Amino acid sequence: MIVRDFNELKTTDRAVADADWTSVRMLLADDKMGFSFHITTLKAGSDHTFHYKHHFESVYCISGNGHITELDNGTRHEIKPGVMYALNLHDHHRLVAGDEDLVMACCFNPPVTGTEVHREDGSYAPAEDLEKA
Repeated sequence: MIVRDFNELKTTDRAVADADWTSVRMLLADDKMGFSFHITTLKAGSDHTFHYKHHFESVYCISGNGHITELDNGTRHEIKPGVMYALNLHDHHRLVAGDEDLVMACCFNPPVTGTEVHREDGSYAPAEDLEKA
């Protein structure tokens, strides 16, 4: 059994951040669960464009507010506590945090390793490329 405490992990190398977001990677590929699980906080007012071409992601809003726009068709969805979205078609999307930080629980399949960085196109490299590195 794996038991981890978010409050302990947020001060370790499992906490990855840039200026506008922090992601605490609670489960990673080396945990051999078949998915990774993160608690990600997007800074209020921040604007992000992602396109996970090699990963599926599901996201559940714990707190905060914002919106997500499907960039292929312009459809906009409000994000608030209790809302879940799933990128089942590797959807190219724009996620904007509102006037509060967005705190989200995220699952990725295939799981991330913890060393990924967003590429210029908003994606992560395929898992097999990371294994070769």
